Amino acid sequence: MNISSIVVQTTPKFLDEVVESLKNCEVCDYHLHDEKGRVIITIEGEDVSEELGKLKVIEAIPHVIAADMQMAYSEDELDANIKVINESDAVPNMLNDENIDIDNVIYHGDLKKKDSELQEFAKSLSNTDGVK
Repeated sequence: MNISSIVVQTTPKFLDEVVESLKNCEVCDYHLHDEKGRVIITIEGEDVSEELGKLKVIEAIPHVIAADMQMAYSEDELDANIKVINESDAVPNMLNDENIDIDNVIYHGDLKKKDSELQEFAKSLSNTDGVK
């Protein structure tokens, strides 16, 4: 199950109309809004594609300027990552192996390339030996 919060933006002129449409559209849960035209809703789906379908319905509501996901929670993804962490050794195998060539060690601490490094690190979570 996925749950995402969405900020919907409209103009104050159409705020009441958009809020009423969101409350009646059956793809989201309305939570609150402000006088500037920002509306907070949540959507749920079995997967990301279901959530994206619901987001398209919201974006198609008349007078909606923007509808952007702000926070997302994916139960299945979280469970899978927790399983990888729980099944991994606290100390990577490479730290206990005196025969590893230092040139094969992957360092994840370069802040200049942090985004690409983090993506690569996330991919390697299931690889606990830490070598290329």
